This record gives sequence, structure tokens and C-alpha cells, in this order.
Amino acid sequence: MKKIGFLSFGHWSNAPYSATRSASDVLLQSIDLAVAAEELGADGAYFRVHHFARQLASPFPLLAAVGAKTSRIEIGTGVIDMRYENPLYMVEDAGAADLISGGRLQLGISRGSPEQVIDGWRHFGYAPAEGQSDADMGRRHAEVFLRLLKGEGFAKPNPNPMFPNPPGMLRLEPHSDGLRDRIWWGSASDATAVWAAQMGMNLQSSTLKADETGEPFHVQQAKQIRTYKEAWKAAGHAREPRVSVSRSIFALMNQDDHDYFGRGDSADNFGIIDNMRAVFGRSYAAEPEQLIEQLKADEAIAEADTLLLTVPNQLGVAYNSHVIESILKHIAPAMGWR
Repeated sequence: MKKIGFLSFGHWSNAPYSATRSASDVLLQSIDLAVAAEELGADGAYFRVHHFARQLASPFPLLAAVGAKTSRIEIGTGVIDMRYENPLYMVEDAGAADLISGGRLQLGISRGSPEQVIDGWRHFGYAPAEGQSDADMGRRHAEVFLRLLKGEGFAKPNPNPMFPNPPGMLRLEPHSDGLRDRIWWGSASDATAVWAAQMGMNLQSSTLKADETGEPFHVQQAKQIRTYKEAWKAAGHAREPRVSVSRSIFALMNQDDHDYFGRGDSADNFGIIDNMRAVFGRSYAAEPEQLIEQLKADEAIAEADTLLLTVPNQLGVAYNSHVIESILKHIAPAMGWR
């Protein structure tokens, strides 16, 4: 069995081809797609976070709205850039969204991706400490966030408060029990995957990673996942970790599918992103029988317990529901995922 969800980048564009012409469109359609995905039997609704872009940015109002409109599906991010975050305020937002959803939040966090602007986190009031990088700052924010999620009191109460306090040091509220175990780290390298395991976070591995061996993407990603699992075991954590991978997968079921995605086979690409040599995973688009055989050869999908389908959100809710349904009905059973 494998959990299957979708991952939306939440693009909008005021262009004739786009079903999401505005921020309002993409937010409301994101809620509708999550509701539709739950009705289809999908397991997760995940959303990308980008700042200074015509994409989804502040995730917690959306996550809370999805939580209020659904009852079963997991709700998450992939990923929140921790360089931009105040960990204390984020704990309050995350606790509220998790309580609204009944404990279904699955928060993916990370150092973040290449930005639309230069050092965008500086506009949010953050700067790395002396001798540290912005990546170090992101990990430091993550460590504070994880510590606060434990719900332990740390703030000295006012002796003359406006409202009565419980005894002892005070924690941030609202607190949601169990959320600490549902935090994921988006990792692009083997080293950060090991760090995520040591910190007790689940692992999100996306459609690109640092090219560390020159091998095909899925082979390098599978090795990263196995390295993560070994580090998790060595750290002695009590629970079993979770691992997700993201893929662009399209079953060509009708003429629209062929028109949009039936352009022939894609392949891995190697290139430079954010001063890092990276390998970018291929997209999958084929008729069901051929698609099943292609996916069986993907080592990283086999290693993961969760598969996130990256969806073309600008094609609208109805089409993306069809994309998800095609995988759930025609691919997942043959792969042993259902």
C-alpha cells in the first residue's frame, strides 16, 4: 500500500490558457481540488510555497480552509521556506490549522528553492548570523520550530496577567499534540537527508536533487532514501519514518491527455540550480499499460511510502481531478499501491 496525494504549485496567470487568472482563483480552486481528491479516494493534498511569485505563498489560511472543508485527506506543504519564517508565530499558525483539520496536517519545510528576488528573506526581517549562510539560518529556524512544537513551557508568566495562567512556564498556544511527528524536511542532498533523520523529521524528496554520483535521478534518489532510513535507525527514534517522492505522472486516457502531455518520452536532465549541480527527474506520460511498466522501473518510488503527483493547476479543477482519478483507478492497483 502506498499513500497517493497531489502537489500543487499554485500558479496563476491572466492568460487565455489559464483556468487560474488570479490569486483568488488559485486559492479557491485549491480548496475545491482537495475536496475532489478526497472524494476520489486520494490520501493527500499538498501545496508548494513561493514568495514574491504569482503562486501560493502564505500556506496556513489555505491549509485551515482545506481542513474545514474535508474530513479524511492529509493536508500538507512541499515546502515552506524556513528562511522566511518566524518559528514562534509559525507554531501558533500550524497548531491552529492542525486542530481545525483534526490532526491531519503534514508540514513539509526546508531551506527553500531559488528565489524570485535577491535575498528575499531580508525583506521579511531575517539575516544569517555572522559566519553563517542563509541555509544555516533556515535550519536554525527549523530547529527552533521543532523544539517549540513539543509544547514545553519556556516563557516566564506575568505576575499580574490579564487572564489567569496555568502553573509553571508558559508555552505557545494553541498546541496540537502529535504535530511534531508530522513535520517533513525537503532534502536535495544525502547530507541533509541524514540531518533530517537525526532531527526526527520525515523526508520529502522532490523531482530534483544534487547530482552526487552521475547516476539516473531515480537511482540517486533511492540511495538517498536508503541513506536516510539508515540514519533514522541509527538515531534510535521510536516511530517509523515516512518518505515521500514527487512525480509528474500522466496516464494518457483521452484526446486532451494526448494533446497536453503526449509529446513522447522525457528524460532526466542535468544542470545548475542555485550554484548546485543537480539532476532533474523525468516526467511520465503514456497509456496505462506502458506507464505501469515505466513506473515499475523507478527505484525511488518503490522506496517511498507516499507518492505526490505534481498537478498542472492552471488547467482547472475538473481536468486535475481527471488526472488524479486516472492514476488511482488505472495505475495504482496494477502497481500494488491500492
